[in-house]
Amino acid sequence: MLIIPTQDLHNSATQFLEKNPSQRLAILQKLGIARYEFLTKMHLNDANVNCVSRFLQNPCQLKFPYLVSADLSGLNLNGVNFIRGNLSRVNLHNSSLVNADLLFANFTEADLRNANLSDATLNETIWLNALVDGCYFGKASGLTDAQRKDLQLRGARFSDSADDDMAIPS
Repeated sequence: MLIIPTQDLHNSATQFLEKNPSQRLAILQKLGIARYEFLTKMHLNDANVNCVSRFLQNPCQLKFPYLVSADLSGLNLNGVNFIRGNLSRVNLHNSSLVNADLLFANFTEADLRNANLSDATLNETIWLNALVDGCYFGKASGLTDAQRKDLQLRGARFSDSADDDMAIPS
C-alpha cells in the first residue's frame, strides 16, 4: 500500500494534470490504472486536483470511479466506463458521454446541462437533484418510466418522445 502525505499527494496530482495526455497515460499505465483513461482529458483546476489525488492515493485498491465534485465539463467521454461510479456533484456540463457505460452510476446533484448521453447504458442510475436541462438522452436505455418522466420534467430531452424537440445536440 502506497502512503503519501497529503501535501505530496496534492503536488503529485497537480504535476499529473500539468502533463499532456500521452504523458498522463504513461503514468496511469505504470500505476496499473490505464482503464481510467478519462483522467488524461481532465482540466487542471482545484476540483480535479482533489479528484486525481484520490486516484493516486491508492491505485491498487481502485474498483469504481470516485469522481465526486470533479470538473469534466466540455469533455469528449464517449464510450467511457463509469459503472458504479460516484459522480455526485460532478460537472459534466456540455460533455459528450455517447455510448457510455453508466450502470449504477450516482449523479446526485451533478450538472449535466447540455450533455449528450445518447446510447448510454443507464440502468439503476441515481438522478437526485441533478441538473439536466438540455441534456440529450436519445432513447435512454435502462431508465425507468418514472426516471424518464422526472428527467423530462426537469428539461432533459429524448429522441423518441413526441413532446421533445428531436434536435440532436452537436
